[in-house]
Amino acid sequence: MSRAKGNIAEEKACAFLLEKGYEIVDRNVYSRFGEIDIIVLKEDVLHFVEVKSAEDYEKAIQNITPSKLSKLIKTADVYMKKKAYEGDYTFDALIVTPQELTLVEDITL
Repeated sequence: MSRAKGNIAEEKACAFLLEKGYEIVDRNVYSRFGEIDIIVLKEDVLHFVEVKSAEDYEKAIQNITPSKLSKLIKTADVYMKKKAYEGDYTFDALIVTPQELTLVEDITL
């Protein structure tokens, strides 16, 4: 997927999350392990959100591989240490298709 398409998907994702009552804390956070697309806060829980877009839900969700998840978790660990964050957190995916946006909570289960 092109960077431009990724940016459009992330903009849609941010609007969706704001609408759902999340507060955007950070975006495009990098570490040597990888990147976190969006970090949001809701009800004292920090959500690390991986945005995936594709023509359909199945294609998008399949792009979240064990390797991708591992990089996401390591990057979140670096972020939380840097920010001295010690509260609750979760890893979510936001699937963006031409038809709809779907939030999949706690993708590490």
